[in-house]
This record gives sequence, structure tokens and C-alpha cells, in this order.
Amino acid sequence: MTSQINIQIELAEDKMPEAIQWTAPDGGVAEWQKAKAILLGLWDGEEKSALRIDLWTSKMMVDEMNDFFYQTFFGMADTYLRATRNGELAEEMKEFAKSFLKKATEAIEAEKA
Repeated sequence: MTSQINIQIELAEDKMPEAIQWTAPDGGVAEWQKAKAILLGLWDGEEKSALRIDLWTSKMMVDEMNDFFYQTFFGMADTYLRATRNGELAEEMKEFAKSFLKKATEAIEAEKA
């Protein structure tokens, strides 16, 4: 059995992402969904290295990017906990996520002042 996750990137003339859409029919997402950013991480077990695809559209605002990273860090902590059962490090990751969001929000406020 196989399953597919489909990601479609529309590029602007300068080759920067203009629009991002995705579907996951077997996961209950049959219709194309819009997104402003994607962080995709893959593990190459043979090379023992992480591979990444990080894309975002010009419509992605800094405050949205801050929230996106906060939620990603927090979600990674939950994934790490499930995979390793190391609650202490998972909690440290969540504390980092909270600290990151606080500092990122303060940076935006400082720019406005």
C-alpha cells in the first residue's frame, strides 16, 4: 500500500514561490489547501543527514513566520517526546519555543516603536 502527499508550488517570474497548495487524500484532505509556507524535513538514513525544503510566499508576514516557527518548535517537541520518551528534553524544547515567541514578538514591537 502507498499513500501520497501532494505539494504544488506556483512560481513568480523571479522563481520565488507565489502560491503553495497541498493535498493528502488518504489523510482526509482531498481538496487543494492553500499555505503561505512549508518546512519539510527528511532523514537520509544512509547518509545520516537531514534534508530540508523551506519555502514561503511573499505574502507571509513576519508575525505569521514567528507564529509558524513557534508552533513548529512546539510540535517538534511533541514528536520528539513520542519518538524518544525523553520528557525532560521535550519540555526544554517547549520552553525554548515559548522564549523564541516572546523574543520574536518583542522584536516586532521594537521595530514599531
